[in-house]
Amino acid sequence: MPKDIEPRLLRAFTAVADELHFTRAATRLYVAQQALSRDIRRLERELGAELFVRTTRQVTLTAEGQRLLPYARRVLEAQEELSAAFGGGRAGAGAGRPLVVDVSAPVSTGSAVLAEARGRVAPDVELVAHFHSGLTGAAAELLAGRVDVSFGRVGGLDPAVLARLEHQLIRYERMAVVLREDHPLAQLHEVPLEALAGETLYAAAGNAATAEWTDLAAQLFAGRGIVMAEPFPQIEGVEEFTRVVAKRRWSVLASSVFIAMPGAVLRPLTAPVPLSPVSLVWRRGLRHPGLDALREAAAALGAAGGWLATPPGTWLPSPEAEEAAEVAEAGKAGESGEEPLTAPRARG
Repeated sequence: MPKDIEPRLLRAFTAVADELHFTRAATRLYVAQQALSRDIRRLERELGAELFVRTTRQVTLTAEGQRLLPYARRVLEAQEELSAAFGGGRAGAGAGRPLVVDVSAPVSTGSAVLAEARGRVAPDVELVAHFHSGLTGAAAELLAGRVDVSFGRVGGLDPAVLARLEHQLIRYERMAVVLREDHPLAQLHEVPLEALAGETLYAAAGNAATAEWTDLAAQLFAGRGIVMAEPFPQIEGVEEFTRVVAKRRWSVLASSVFIAMPGAVLRPLTAPVPLSPVSLVWRRGLRHPGLDALREAAAALGAAGGWLATPPGTWLPSPEAEEAAEVAEAGKAGESGEEPLTAPRARG
């Protein structure tokens, strides 16, 4: 029976299991491939089981490897939680490697938070930007360890995935519509939702990586006569997105924080004012001074810009609408002297 298996060996195993490629796994762990192979062999000896089938063309998990994987993940998550609980306040904790931050797009709430956070960290702390459109897709990267932090709407994530993440609501983005300059509604400063009845809007249907956005759109369109554009393959990059939208003459459901597009205008939606919740999301148990800086930056920008304000006459998707109502009720209870139900700053 194996005793005292080092977490480092389990970390090596899960990296190879995720990547199914020793070179990529070694790069992800910032170790030499020879050292990684040595750790895998040692783990196999300690367990008395072969974990991978290796050929010159591919790496696959054996049945024993598949059996070990969920146990290994739980052990590593528990270790990260333990380290966070007893070492989270130590200066410089986790600063030895770059923090990979998915900001979704160059123009986004995530990009603004990242820019602010970079001014709050020590010179030896590196925050590296990735641009992975869609939190559903980014969540898989978070759990695999290829990305450390992301931004987006957590309400549309699979509960089993969300249970392995922590998140902090940082902003309600006002939703908008991108219209061609020659569209009749482009002359309005704000577009009432009822004016979009009969219109077809692109909302990333068919892109599995942005399923949480398509879910929000479906809720918003329901009962208003707004038609979801047919599913379309995932569009990569700003230039390609601009080209496809222009060629197909789409109107696009967007956020008020959006890229400028030639030949198109961005108009806020109103009556009611729909809001898209944006959270800062990270892997459970993660410790890094860059994460601390991101959370501080988001709070500072939010306080200065009123990011979490919800004026009367706004709309939120489900389940965020119900959660916001609970927080509001808790606030009323606190004002009346009752025991309030407080909403945590970070959830997991």
